[in-house]
Amino acid sequence: MQEYTSKEAFITEIKKRADLFIKEFESIEEKDKDLRLEEGERTPFENLAYQLGWLALIQDWEKTENSGEIVAMPAPGIKWNQMGPLHEQFYADQQGKSLEEMRTLFNNAIETTCQWLDSLEDEELFKPGGRKWAQSTSSNWPVWKWVHINTVAPFKSFRTKIRKWKKLRAA
Repeated sequence: MQEYTSKEAFITEIKKRADLFIKEFESIEEKDKDLRLEEGERTPFENLAYQLGWLALIQDWEKTENSGEIVAMPAPGIKWNQMGPLHEQFYADQQGKSLEEMRTLFNNAIETTCQWLDSLEDEELFKPGGRKWAQSTSSNWPVWKWVHINTVAPFKSFRTKIRKWKKLRAA
């Protein structure tokens, strides 16, 4: 897994990967957002809704812990080996929105996430135990790893999937 030398480097990488990812949606027509070109692959709408869902979930973990409550990981009523219902909820949360609206929400969510990360002390971000929710599994990851696997990593892999979708669509 990619490592970061500083909070600034981490935030810069999130912004860079988010920008590359979201730009892929500029050339997708609204009428094609729900088009599934290969069995098992997500549509452009689902790709973007998935990312919005995870960005919101990270913020929800933080908000829940800050209010003194125990964070249900990954979400209330969902176990780590049952992600399908969580992803379906992500899609339902964005239902009826245009790609343009979702792109705006995505950019806002990235800004909120980066502001939050910038507000953390290095120890909170890079050392295990920075947040109780980050200790919710046996891995006891620092906060940055949780954020990385739900931002930078999927922004890279999902960008590749969207590019593949656009190639198939053009063929």
